Amino acid sequence: MASSTLPSLPHVPGTDASSCILDCFRTAIAKRVSDALPPLTLDQAYTGVDYGKKGMDFTVALPRFRLPGKPDELAAKVLSNFQPDDFIASITHDKQFLHFQLNSASLIREVLNQIHALTYESPTGKPSYGTNTSGAGKKVVIEFSSPNIAKSFHVGHLRSTIIGAFLVNLYKTCGWDVTSLNYLGDWGTQFGMIAVGFEKYGSQEELQKDAIKHLYDVYVKVSRDAESDPNVKVEAAQFFKRMEDGDESALVNWRVWRELSVKKYIEEYDRLNVSFDRYTGESEVGKEWQDKALEQLDQQGLITDVNGAKLVDLEKWKMGKAVLRKADGTSIYLTRDIAGAIERYEKYHFDKMIYVVASQQDLHLAQFFKILSLMGFPWADRLEHVNYGLVLGMSTRKGTAVFLNQIIKEASSVMHEQMRRNEDKYNAIEDPEMVSQEVGITGIKIQDMAAKRINNYTFNWDRMLSFEGDTGPYLQYAHVRLTSMERKNPELLPLPPPSQIDTSSLADSTHARDIAILLGSYPDVVKTAMKTHEPSGVVTFAFRLSHAISSAWETLVVKGEKDLDKARARLWLYLCARDVLGAAMRLLSIRPLERM
Repeated sequence: MASSTLPSLPHVPGTDASSCILDCFRTAIAKRVSDALPPLTLDQAYTGVDYGKKGMDFTVALPRFRLPGKPDELAAKVLSNFQPDDFIASITHDKQFLHFQLNSASLIREVLNQIHALTYESPTGKPSYGTNTSGAGKKVVIEFSSPNIAKSFHVGHLRSTIIGAFLVNLYKTCGWDVTSLNYLGDWGTQFGMIAVGFEKYGSQEELQKDAIKHLYDVYVKVSRDAESDPNVKVEAAQFFKRMEDGDESALVNWRVWRELSVKKYIEEYDRLNVSFDRYTGESEVGKEWQDKALEQLDQQGLITDVNGAKLVDLEKWKMGKAVLRKADGTSIYLTRDIAGAIERYEKYHFDKMIYVVASQQDLHLAQFFKILSLMGFPWADRLEHVNYGLVLGMSTRKGTAVFLNQIIKEASSVMHEQMRRNEDKYNAIEDPEMVSQEVGITGIKIQDMAAKRINNYTFNWDRMLSFEGDTGPYLQYAHVRLTSMERKNPELLPLPPPSQIDTSSLADSTHARDIAILLGSYPDVVKTAMKTHEPSGVVTFAFRLSHAISSAWETLVVKGEKDLDKARARLWLYLCARDVLGAAMRLLSIRPLERM
């Protein structure tokens, strides 16, 4: 792998210049500051090096070190006898701050070298720029999406799916061993309802065609019957009781429904570029731990009996009273969640388990985590709830019930219409169906991930499918345009190896510099996302990079540049930008397109 040509520096714990070259430049800044301001250590100084604002590369706020002396005196010490070097071109002092500008020539050269080496000569054989090993040797289980069989796959599940898929990619990028679970709502009285309804309304042919939709239709019809005939619910409850008691004749149809539904889900998730290591479900949670959990809590004096129902009193933690078993003896999902977590720990011995569930369930998850900790499980504090707000106003344009496939279909067809408007480009696309579907799905995902996940957002069809502004289609377009650079400049290919590309001409371009520092910051973007579990930071990064590239097109031209050294350096910059933008899109579970 290409190694850095920068002078060597002492190592700061927690930094890794071999995966994030900016760590090197930050260490050089910290060394300047700590050398000038004893007793400040290098490690202490490093924690004070922040990204700069308004065109500054890095900034150090002097008061944060709590050193004796006024900021002006401290600044003067750092500035005295400053000579520019390979790392730092200039230092400016402004009130309490010192601003550092990096050496443009080394910044651009080092960033591009690192991206190229980690993308094409990575030790693992897979592109690894932006990855880190902070989670090496640790296991995480991530449960997300979790729709109910026989109910529509609604928008809440879609948000959970999009955020969960991002977290799976993120944890893998940071070196964790990840197991992704889809915990299906495949148990409960609704299956009694469907069993009763299926005798009346079921059709084997419709079931084979689209199990999810057919079971939903049956459920809607039988629920309507139940409104006028109370016996339907009684029959349904009796049927579900038979299922809970393991009566084979009551389970035989249910097994077929579940299997056909999972098959259909796998297809639908695949279109979203999402897959699961395991489809599990409420039905798989054993009775043993459900009963044991009740017994144990009872022995600890935490259970009260209210008209035959069993409750846990969590009032002193301001979490109310939680029902663990209904009066008719059937389990409810809190009991199943408790037992399910215990079984998962026994199976996976995870270091962390994440539940991606809407914020309306905040109390439920808090109760469930609290009960496990009251039961004395030492791993109860390894459970984490990643929550999110509501999507408002999402339905198809006709305002009908929302199934995932209807939304994907609609997004694809609107995109398809837009693409047809440019006939030449449209005719050059090999598979317009696939492209319009990908662009549509990108639009849905980016609109979902653009703001902090806890925010509610209003779904807007027009905004989502626009090529203007910060939208999914705009990101795909930016990637496609970067990919086309190779097709449009065949005379420059293949590019010579990095050591033979002269990047010095790029150092005078503010555009090239802006792109390079953004590219260099990508490993930090990944680390921050790991701390916050927010996809929005990665989305913001992808847009900032796309904007920086689009403002460079006019001045940093490749086609028509007479000086071949300059043209090659620019092309290389654009190709590195393509590789990093593509990596950020894949992290967000988006498939980057090469033509559209």
